[in-house]
Amino acid sequence: MTKIGSRIGTAVVVVVLLGLLAVSVWFASQSWLSVDGPPMPTQGYIAMILGVVFSVLIGCGLMALVFYSHRYGYDDASNRDQRRPDRDRDQVRGP
Repeated sequence: MTKIGSRIGTAVVVVVLLGLLAVSVWFASQSWLSVDGPPMPTQGYIAMILGVVFSVLIGCGLMALVFYSHRYGYDDASNRDQRRPDRDRDQVRGP
């Protein structure tokens, strides 16, 4: 694939994904506004915002720990333990 074909493919993927995002935001806003019932109190909005912010912070923190662990080799010991049976199988054992 040429560079131009690769760029066109990337542009198509980005446009399709942005279109899906726009449709999903439109659908969510229409669904939110079409629900009948009593209005949500201010405490409900505050609780919802705090829940979203807390969830995003926890997710970002966990992803940061995954990258930190990978970069500094803290997960190498567990990988070494998983590969140990393969090394034992390849070794010649005595009687």
